[in-house]
Amino acid sequence: MDQNTLKITNVLSDPTRFSIYQFISKQRGDVTVQEIADQFSIHPNVARLHLTKLEDVQMIDSTTKKTGKGGRPSRFYRLSGEVIQLQFPFRDYQRLANIALQSLADFGEAGREALEKIGFKYGRESAEAYVQQFHINHQKLSRAEKVKIIEQIAVNQGLDPEVQYDEKRNEIHLSIYNCTFKELMFEHSLSLCSMHHQLFNGIFSFFFGEHTVKENSRMTDPEAQACLYSVIALADES
Repeated sequence: MDQNTLKITNVLSDPTRFSIYQFISKQRGDVTVQEIADQFSIHPNVARLHLTKLEDVQMIDSTTKKTGKGGRPSRFYRLSGEVIQLQFPFRDYQRLANIALQSLADFGEAGREALEKIGFKYGRESAEAYVQQFHINHQKLSRAEKVKIIEQIAVNQGLDPEVQYDEKRNEIHLSIYNCTFKELMFEHSLSLCSMHHQLFNGIFSFFFGEHTVKENSRMTDPEAQACLYSVIALADES
């Protein structure tokens, strides 16, 4: 076991520290020492110690900002951009993904279309697997209940979603704050974003028939914090 892996496992072995890391990973913005102290009912000095240990292994980052209230600048914490992987023995799936994506890119439009078909198929299959796992008759669910399940499927895939269902307008707005392909998306944004778009088309088609998911923005857009999608005029699967 290399020293960095040993450090990470030691840091995460503390239940409170692990919970703090999970809490920070689900926030849309920065958090302060006091917010962590309040959330976990611990003294600010203890919260600061946990945060320092997480920062030491590059699991979170911190910056100092003036609050406008005078006094010393406050320190704010957020999830690091570093990818933490613990695998025994070591595996390099990111390199495999790069090789596969580059191979598909070499086929041009045909490669992109193949990836979109795979995305749609995977999305539909993941929706089908979820309802089968929990023995759900999705055809008897209300639209609001279907939307809740779609949100949970996205949660299970690590996408950190936020789903809003407007019942009066009969439309869904979906925000994805964590791209599970983040380390690859800038180099392969055209292929990956198209595939991910079709993945959601597959999920929605399972519950609502062949509806098109409209992409409104991508994380790769300047200053965008999330991928935004919408589905208008929902019908139920026939």
